[in-house]
Amino acid sequence: MAKTPEEQIETMITNMPANTGKSLDQWLKIVAKSKLEKHGEICNMLKKEHGVGHGYANLIAHRARGSLEPVKADGTPAAGQYDGAKAAMKPVFDKLMETVMKFGGDIELAPKKGYVSLRRTKQFASIHPTTSRVDLGIKLKDVPPKGRLEAAGSWNGMVTHRVRLSSVSDVDTELKAWLKQAYDAA
Repeated sequence: MAKTPEEQIETMITNMPANTGKSLDQWLKIVAKSKLEKHGEICNMLKKEHGVGHGYANLIAHRARGSLEPVKADGTPAAGQYDGAKAAMKPVFDKLMETVMKFGGDIELAPKKGYVSLRRTKQFASIHPTTSRVDLGIKLKDVPPKGRLEAAGSWNGMVTHRVRLSSVSDVDTELKAWLKQAYDAA
């Protein structure tokens, strides 16, 4: 069974000294001393100057900036994202998670303030709630946009395509195939 995002983060923190040579607290002191504030700058510094892998650099940067959203008590990484006006879109998120987690146990869920990034060795999708739909970003290199598989364009530079989902029924066979293709390529 796949670990919850909270369990994945705790495992990374536990393994951090063995895998990076320092504890999270030690890395946070290094980041504070650097005076860097932007997430990307912190990640780059950790990777280039200290040889920290991307996953750990990302986690350290989020912790240093206080930007890693907590996981809800029910184990979902969508803390606060589906509250209020966006609550009606939570079943779409749940269906996407149910679908993706069947692909394999190597999926890393990286919750951000307004969306959840799905990674394997690299990001292959992202889930963004709005009040009337869920925007699903998918990274499908060399796949031309067609129909509801739109080009991501300036919407999100981390993915190549966007699919707008307004109901659970939009998570159909076609969409699952696109997600699986992106997962396999990652």
